[in-house]
Amino acid sequence: MNGGATVRPGHGLAGADDAGAFLARLVRLDPATVVRLRPLPGVGRTALWARLPWDVLVVRTVAGTAPADVTVDAAELLARLADADTALPPGRDERWRWPLPPVVSRPVEVLPAAELRRIAEAAAGTLRTAATEGVRGRAVGQRVLRDALLDHVAVTVTPDADPADPVEITQRLVQGLVRMGFLGPAEVTTAGEVQVRVAGRWVGLVGPYGAAWSRKVSDLAIRPARDQPKV
Repeated sequence: MNGGATVRPGHGLAGADDAGAFLARLVRLDPATVVRLRPLPGVGRTALWARLPWDVLVVRTVAGTAPADVTVDAAELLARLADADTALPPGRDERWRWPLPPVVSRPVEVLPAAELRRIAEAAAGTLRTAATEGVRGRAVGQRVLRDALLDHVAVTVTPDADPADPVEITQRLVQGLVRMGFLGPAEVTTAGEVQVRVAGRWVGLVGPYGAAWSRKVSDLAIRPARDQPKV
Protein backbone atom coordinates (compact mmCIF):
# COMPACT_ATOMS: atom_id res chain seq x y z
CA MET A 1 0.00 0.00 0.00
CA ASN A 2 1.26 3.47 -0.80
CA GLY A 3 -1.28 5.34 1.33
CA GLY A 4 -2.97 6.82 -1.71
CA ALA A 5 0.11 8.70 -2.91
CA THR A 6 0.18 9.50 -6.61
CA VAL A 7 3.05 7.89 -8.49
CA ARG A 8 4.24 10.20 -11.24
CA PRO A 9 5.51 8.67 -14.49
CA GLY A 10 9.20 8.88 -15.27
CA HIS A 11 10.49 11.23 -17.96
CA GLY A 12 12.18 8.25 -19.64
CA LEU A 13 15.24 10.18 -20.83
CA ALA A 14 18.40 8.06 -20.76
CA GLY A 15 20.56 10.63 -22.54
CA ALA A 16 20.85 12.91 -19.51
CA ASP A 17 24.04 14.60 -20.74
CA ASP A 18 22.67 15.31 -24.22
CA ALA A 19 19.27 16.41 -22.92
CA GLY A 20 20.93 18.50 -20.20
CA ALA A 21 23.14 20.32 -22.71
CA PHE A 22 20.09 21.13 -24.85
CA LEU A 23 18.02 22.30 -21.89
CA ALA A 24 20.82 24.36 -20.33
CA ARG A 25 21.29 26.40 -23.51
CA LEU A 26 17.54 26.71 -23.93
CA VAL A 27 17.01 28.02 -20.39
CA ARG A 28 19.87 30.53 -20.74
CA LEU A 29 18.09 32.02 -23.75
CA ASP A 30 14.64 31.97 -22.10
CA PRO A 31 14.38 30.90 -18.43
CA ALA A 32 10.58 30.58 -18.62
CA THR A 33 10.37 28.44 -21.75
CA VAL A 34 8.87 24.98 -22.18
CA VAL A 35 10.14 21.87 -23.93
CA ARG A 36 8.06 19.30 -25.77
CA LEU A 37 9.00 15.63 -25.48
CA ARG A 38 7.95 13.51 -28.46
CA PRO A 39 8.85 9.79 -28.24
CA LEU A 40 10.00 8.23 -31.51
CA PRO A 41 8.28 4.84 -31.80
CA GLY A 42 10.45 1.75 -32.09
CA VAL A 43 13.87 3.41 -31.78
CA GLY A 44 14.15 4.11 -28.05
CA ARG A 45 14.71 7.83 -28.54
CA THR A 46 12.84 11.07 -27.84
CA ALA A 47 12.81 14.31 -29.81
CA LEU A 48 13.06 17.41 -27.62
CA TRP A 49 11.37 20.41 -29.28
CA ALA A 50 11.48 24.02 -28.14
CA ARG A 51 10.87 27.51 -29.48
CA LEU A 52 13.57 30.18 -29.25
CA PRO A 53 12.67 33.81 -28.47
CA TRP A 54 13.25 34.79 -32.11
CA ASP A 55 10.57 32.49 -33.63
CA VAL A 56 12.71 29.48 -34.50
CA LEU A 57 11.95 25.90 -33.49
CA VAL A 58 14.88 23.73 -32.41
CA VAL A 59 15.05 19.99 -31.87
CA ARG A 60 17.54 17.48 -30.50
CA THR A 61 17.00 13.73 -30.35
CA VAL A 62 18.24 11.96 -27.21
CA ALA A 63 18.32 8.42 -25.89
CA GLY A 64 15.35 7.13 -23.90
CA THR A 65 11.61 7.05 -24.45
CA ALA A 66 9.33 9.67 -22.93
CA PRO A 67 6.00 8.28 -21.62
CA ALA A 68 3.94 10.38 -24.06
CA ASP A 69 3.95 13.46 -26.28
CA VAL A 70 4.06 15.98 -23.44
CA THR A 71 5.20 19.56 -22.82
CA VAL A 72 6.90 20.48 -19.53
CA ASP A 73 8.77 23.40 -18.02
CA ALA A 74 12.32 23.30 -19.41
CA ALA A 75 14.03 24.62 -16.26
CA GLU A 76 12.22 22.09 -14.09
CA LEU A 77 13.18 19.17 -16.33
CA LEU A 78 16.80 20.41 -16.36
CA ALA A 79 16.82 20.51 -12.55
CA ARG A 80 15.48 16.97 -12.33
CA LEU A 81 18.11 15.66 -14.71
CA ALA A 82 20.81 17.40 -12.64
CA ASP A 83 19.46 15.74 -9.47
CA ALA A 84 19.10 12.33 -11.17
CA ASP A 85 15.36 12.60 -10.45
CA THR A 86 13.56 10.41 -12.99
CA ALA A 87 10.06 11.82 -12.34
CA LEU A 88 8.39 13.73 -15.15
CA PRO A 89 7.59 17.37 -14.26
CA PRO A 90 3.91 18.42 -14.36
CA GLY A 91 2.53 18.75 -17.88
CA ARG A 92 2.29 22.18 -19.48
CA ASP A 93 0.63 21.20 -22.76
CA GLU A 94 -1.47 24.36 -22.81
CA ARG A 95 1.70 26.43 -23.24
CA TRP A 96 2.70 24.76 -26.53
CA ARG A 97 1.09 26.89 -29.27
CA TRP A 98 3.20 26.29 -32.36
CA PRO A 99 2.90 23.85 -35.26
CA LEU A 100 5.82 21.54 -36.00
CA PRO A 101 7.33 21.05 -39.46
CA PRO A 102 6.24 17.93 -41.36
CA VAL A 103 8.06 14.71 -40.47
CA VAL A 104 9.21 14.11 -44.05
CA SER A 105 11.76 16.56 -45.43
CA ARG A 106 14.09 16.66 -48.43
CA PRO A 107 17.74 17.77 -48.59
CA VAL A 108 18.57 20.64 -50.95
CA GLU A 109 22.18 21.54 -50.10
CA VAL A 110 25.12 20.92 -47.77
CA LEU A 111 26.91 23.91 -46.22
CA PRO A 112 30.24 24.05 -44.36
CA ALA A 113 29.61 24.36 -40.62
CA ALA A 114 32.57 26.72 -40.27
CA GLU A 115 30.98 29.18 -42.71
CA LEU A 116 27.71 29.23 -40.76
CA ARG A 117 29.63 29.88 -37.54
CA ARG A 118 31.47 32.74 -39.27
CA ILE A 119 28.16 34.23 -40.45
CA ALA A 120 26.71 34.05 -36.94
CA GLU A 121 29.77 35.65 -35.36
CA ALA A 122 29.85 38.43 -37.97
CA ALA A 123 26.19 39.26 -37.23
CA ALA A 124 26.88 39.39 -33.50
CA GLY A 125 29.81 41.75 -34.14
CA THR A 126 27.64 43.98 -36.32
CA LEU A 127 25.02 44.16 -33.58
CA ARG A 128 27.60 45.13 -30.95
CA THR A 129 29.11 47.82 -33.18
CA ALA A 130 25.74 49.30 -34.18
CA ALA A 131 24.57 49.32 -30.56
CA THR A 132 27.58 51.36 -29.43
CA GLU A 133 28.23 53.53 -32.49
CA GLY A 134 24.80 53.73 -34.13
CA VAL A 135 24.02 53.35 -37.81
CA ARG A 136 25.41 56.13 -40.03
CA GLY A 137 25.91 58.20 -36.92
CA ARG A 138 22.35 57.77 -35.67
CA ALA A 139 21.33 55.86 -32.55
CA VAL A 140 19.06 52.88 -33.19
CA GLY A 141 17.11 50.85 -30.63
CA GLN A 142 18.60 47.48 -29.64
CA ARG A 143 15.44 45.58 -30.55
CA VAL A 144 15.16 47.26 -33.96
CA LEU A 145 18.76 46.32 -34.69
CA ARG A 146 18.28 42.76 -33.51
CA ASP A 147 15.13 42.19 -35.55
CA ALA A 148 16.69 43.68 -38.70
CA LEU A 149 19.71 41.38 -38.38
CA LEU A 150 17.59 38.31 -37.65
CA ASP A 151 15.43 38.95 -40.72
CA HIS A 152 18.47 39.33 -42.96
CA VAL A 153 18.83 36.51 -45.51
CA ALA A 154 22.31 35.16 -44.78
CA VAL A 155 22.42 32.41 -47.41
CA THR A 156 20.37 31.70 -50.54
CA VAL A 157 20.43 28.17 -51.93
CA THR A 158 19.31 27.47 -55.49
CA PRO A 159 18.30 23.80 -55.74
CA ASP A 160 19.36 22.03 -58.94
CA ALA A 161 15.94 20.35 -59.10
CA ASP A 162 14.03 23.64 -58.95
CA PRO A 163 16.20 26.71 -59.66
CA ALA A 164 13.08 28.89 -59.87
CA ASP A 165 12.39 28.30 -56.15
CA PRO A 166 15.46 29.42 -54.17
CA VAL A 167 15.66 28.56 -50.48
CA GLU A 168 16.42 31.57 -48.28
CA ILE A 169 18.16 31.00 -44.94
CA THR A 170 17.79 33.86 -42.48
CA GLN A 171 20.00 34.80 -39.58
CA ARG A 172 17.19 33.50 -37.36
CA LEU A 173 17.99 29.96 -38.45
CA VAL A 174 21.76 30.44 -38.38
CA GLN A 175 21.67 31.92 -34.87
CA GLY A 176 19.38 29.13 -33.68
CA LEU A 177 21.75 26.45 -34.91
CA VAL A 178 24.89 28.11 -33.51
CA ARG A 179 23.57 29.38 -30.18
CA MET A 180 22.05 25.99 -29.34
CA GLY A 181 25.45 24.35 -29.86
CA PHE A 182 24.27 22.16 -32.73
CA LEU A 183 27.56 22.62 -34.61
CA GLY A 184 29.57 21.15 -31.75
CA PRO A 185 32.80 22.62 -30.33
CA ALA A 186 34.37 25.43 -32.36
CA GLU A 187 37.68 23.59 -32.69
CA VAL A 188 36.05 20.72 -34.58
CA THR A 189 33.55 22.77 -36.59
CA THR A 190 36.00 23.19 -39.47
CA ALA A 191 35.36 19.70 -40.76
CA GLY A 192 31.61 19.64 -40.09
CA GLU A 193 28.72 20.00 -42.49
CA VAL A 194 25.15 21.21 -42.17
CA GLN A 195 22.26 20.00 -44.30
CA VAL A 196 19.73 22.47 -45.65
CA ARG A 197 16.37 20.71 -45.76
CA VAL A 198 12.87 21.71 -46.84
CA ALA A 199 9.61 20.29 -45.45
CA GLY A 200 6.53 21.88 -46.97
CA ARG A 201 6.65 25.57 -46.08
CA TRP A 202 9.52 25.04 -43.63
CA VAL A 203 13.29 25.42 -44.01
CA GLY A 204 15.66 23.59 -41.69
CA LEU A 205 19.37 23.56 -40.87
CA VAL A 206 20.41 20.13 -39.60
CA GLY A 207 23.72 20.06 -37.78
CA PRO A 208 25.64 17.25 -36.07
CA TYR A 209 23.85 17.76 -32.72
CA GLY A 210 20.40 19.10 -33.61
CA ALA A 211 18.32 21.11 -36.03
CA ALA A 212 16.71 24.53 -36.31
CA TRP A 213 13.51 25.08 -38.30
CA SER A 214 11.63 28.15 -39.45
CA ARG A 215 8.82 28.98 -41.84
CA LYS A 216 9.93 30.16 -45.26
CA VAL A 217 10.69 33.88 -45.55
CA SER A 218 7.56 34.49 -47.65
CA ASP A 219 5.43 32.99 -44.85
CA LEU A 220 7.09 35.00 -42.08
CA ALA A 221 5.82 38.21 -43.67
CA ILE A 222 2.28 37.13 -42.75
CA ARG A 223 1.97 36.80 -38.98
CA PRO A 224 -1.03 34.88 -37.57
CA ALA A 225 -3.29 36.88 -35.28
CA ARG A 226 -3.09 34.19 -32.61
CA ASP A 227 -0.72 31.42 -31.66
CA GLN A 228 -1.73 28.09 -33.08
CA PRO A 229 -2.63 25.07 -30.94
CA LYS A 230 -0.40 22.08 -30.29
CA VAL A 231 -0.25 19.75 -33.30
